[in-house]
Amino acid sequence: MSKAERKRRRKEFTRRLLRSPLVNAVIGGTVRGLIGFVRLLGPKAAGGLADRLSRFVGRFVPESRLALANLAAAFPEKSLEERQAILDNAWASLGRTVVEYVHIDKLIDIDPYHPERGRTEIDGLDQFLALREDGRPGIIFSAHLANWEALAIVAARFDLPVVALFRMPSNNRIAQDLMARREELMGTLVASGRGATFEVAAALDRGEHLGLLTDQHHTGGPRVPFFGRLVSANPLVARLARQYECPVHGARTIRLPDGRFRVELTPPLDMPRDAEGRIDVAGGTALVMSVVEGWVREHPDQWLWLHNRWR
Repeated sequence: MSKAERKRRRKEFTRRLLRSPLVNAVIGGTVRGLIGFVRLLGPKAAGGLADRLSRFVGRFVPESRLALANLAAAFPEKSLEERQAILDNAWASLGRTVVEYVHIDKLIDIDPYHPERGRTEIDGLDQFLALREDGRPGIIFSAHLANWEALAIVAARFDLPVVALFRMPSNNRIAQDLMARREELMGTLVASGRGATFEVAAALDRGEHLGLLTDQHHTGGPRVPFFGRLVSANPLVARLARQYECPVHGARTIRLPDGRFRVELTPPLDMPRDAEGRIDVAGGTALVMSVVEGWVREHPDQWLWLHNRWR
């Protein structure tokens, strides 16, 4: 048996094991217990614990080697120590994001009528209000920066109808808990999969807005530049913008000191067009990725470097 075949069989065995009812129940029960523990700790103590633990554990996770290679290619001018510091902070941000989910309704305390009073800053308030009132479909793309879940919550607080695409966890019990929690805070959610396209199209037909993360590898997507290298990018933003002739906005969350956040919504992008005057899918996808690259360059320690983005 070849090495590749042994590896394939191990992956298949692990996949089946994780889907078994007994393992599902054990994992689900463990996660629920941890959620209860995080809730008892409170947001500040839980965030501090997650920060320290994630920094430590991240040094031993195999994906950290991939992340350091990505950082070396993206920032060749930085020293190994500087890149390691970025990665340590990125692990800390991810750890905080996980535990913040339990307390997210308290952390994102924005008041749409008095946004200056909350702990969450809003940059682009006029864009939120314009999207809410324009009666048109629209697309809002984002990236795995800081606590990306905050964006959908802020939109819901502003009564901005957004249909958010998300990836359903493989564990059924965790998936049910997450779905209930997300729908409580974020509005309409659509699990990515075969039927997602129809639900997204129906929402845009109703004049609603689509929110999606667009910074991961997309097999078969157009090859566009990202940190000086070509990546296969998700063309969904540009394709839907072309089909519906609707505005495209970028949105991101920035982690601030003392457990605060800033949420930014850009004005509509000037999407490139082809000779017929329609939005160019490849060019539009490249523009979206250039915006994401700018965000990551500004706050590299808040992005998820662990994905195999350049394949």
